[in-house]
Amino acid sequence: MDTFYDRAQGDIYSQRTFQQLLVFKNALLNLQGIFIFINFHLQMEIVKVYTKDHVSKLTRKRTGELKVGEVVEAAKHNWKEELEASHAKFVIVGIPEDIGVRANYGRAGANTAFKPALESFLIQQSNHFLNANDVFVLGEVFVDDLMEKAANYDIKDRNDIVHLRSLVAIIDERVTEVIKFIVELKKIPIVIGGGHNNSYGNISGTFHALNKKINVINCDPHLDFRQLEGRHSGNGFSYAFKNGFLDKYAVVAMHEQYNSKIALDQFKNNPSQLFFNTYESVFVREEMDFTKALNQCIGFVKDHVCGVELDLDAITNVPTSAKTSSGISPVQARQYVFNCAKNLDAAYLHIAEGAPVLSHIKADNKTGKLIAYLISDFIKGVESR
Repeated sequence: MDTFYDRAQGDIYSQRTFQQLLVFKNALLNLQGIFIFINFHLQMEIVKVYTKDHVSKLTRKRTGELKVGEVVEAAKHNWKEELEASHAKFVIVGIPEDIGVRANYGRAGANTAFKPALESFLIQQSNHFLNANDVFVLGEVFVDDLMEKAANYDIKDRNDIVHLRSLVAIIDERVTEVIKFIVELKKIPIVIGGGHNNSYGNISGTFHALNKKINVINCDPHLDFRQLEGRHSGNGFSYAFKNGFLDKYAVVAMHEQYNSKIALDQFKNNPSQLFFNTYESVFVREEMDFTKALNQCIGFVKDHVCGVELDLDAITNVPTSAKTSSGISPVQARQYVFNCAKNLDAAYLHIAEGAPVLSHIKADNKTGKLIAYLISDFIKGVESR
């Protein structure tokens, strides 16, 4: 029987065994190559870039007018290098997912907000009221693969909920990486879409960029301080607080009957770091007006860099997974965003939970325009500081 000497291992093999080993080694090398390719591909795909050509196609132009989409910056090839070289202060990013909402037993649809919002923003007029040169349209955090997996899960199945929550943890990692990169460049992310689970990635990314805890203000019927039971749209802030990323947290006009005793007790037990006022105290019992309620919360978080969060289910009849019939008005939402941007050292803006296309109703075209107003108000607020 012919034998072969493996010099690298110092072993002697039969011809047949040696050939089998060669086949096995080649298979391992092929697998290694596949894993390297997958890893590289995922790294490249962490952002689905919107190029200048893409932005131009979303912009409805008109002779004699200059639209925002004709002025904003966008990437051509390497988004990291081009964003680093850009002088733009604001970076628009979408997160087209509703996995976090579904993992919290909510209705699907929060993945549909970004594109209509961006299109509505791009067709606004570029004029002396808004400096569109200061805006960079980056694109989307890549979640297509996770959305495809999530489509196979049923929120009525307890095991599927576990799977959905594991996918949210992966979204957290991707959002964290993108936000961290933007904030490290001393730019301000404007994050649109997805569930309010993405508050965690915003906070985590900002924390890791600045290497310090941040404050957050939120206008929301819900405290989103649910138990640490696996990631979903209802516990982004409680996880951020537990993990040491969040210092002070204030919630404007939360709804008294839509927050658990467990969540309320956490605020009661941490009065120096957690604060809220209620919708009922402002609009039902009229113990204070909306401006006072907003200023209370701004004052609570004003001493430090601060993320600005807005859950669109705070606004009356805006399509969301938890649409409310009793909320603040669109004008009050705009006042909230503008005043937070003007009076705080705003690290980012996140507009969450908008669902122009809910799973159970036809598309609503007004939501995108409302989000576009909110984006403009935030930029104007920051620029007026």
